[in-house]
Amino acid sequence: MGRLRLLFDAADARITGWMADNGVTLTRIALGVVFFWFGVLKFFPGVSSAENLAARTISTLTFGLVPPEVSVPVLAAWECAIGLGLLTGRFLRATLLLLFLQMPGTMLPLFFFPSETFARAPLVPTLEGQYIIKNFVLIGAGIVIGATVRGGRVVADPEAAHVAEQITPVPPSVRDAV
Repeated sequence: MGRLRLLFDAADARITGWMADNGVTLTRIALGVVFFWFGVLKFFPGVSSAENLAARTISTLTFGLVPPEVSVPVLAAWECAIGLGLLTGRFLRATLLLLFLQMPGTMLPLFFFPSETFARAPLVPTLEGQYIIKNFVLIGAGIVIGATVRGGRVVADPEAAHVAEQITPVPPSVRDAV
C-alpha cells in the first residue's frame, strides 16, 4: 500500500505542477477565445443571442442617447479587443482594464430586465439570466490572470516553494517588485 501511495503522490505532484505551470496561460487563452468569439458575433446583426439585450441595456444606461446601431458595433469591437489582448498576451493591463470596465455593465440586465432574466427572481434565472450570471466566472478568471501581470504565479506546492526560496532566497528588490 505504501508504494501505491508513493506512486499516487508522484503522479499528483506532476499533474498539479503541470496545472500550476500552464493553468493561467490556458485560462487566458480560453477567456480570449470567448471574448473574441462573442465579440465577432455582434458584428453580424441578428446572429448574437445577446445582441438585443446588450443594446437595450446600453440604451437604458445612456437614457436612449446611444442607439443600437452605434452601441452594438462598439461593444463588438470592445469585446474583440479584449479577446485579442488575452489571446496574444500583449497589453494585458489595458486588456484587463477593458474587461473589468465592461463586466459591471454585463450584470445590469439582471436589474434592468428582471422579468427577462429570471423565471422566478432571484433564484431561478432564465437562459439569458444564466448567460449573465456566468460572467462571475469570467471576472474570477480575469482576476487570476491579473494577479500574474507583475510576475505573480501559481505555485503547485507552496511548502516546496517556501523551502526552495530559503535555499535560494529571492532578493527583496525582486520580491517587492512582484
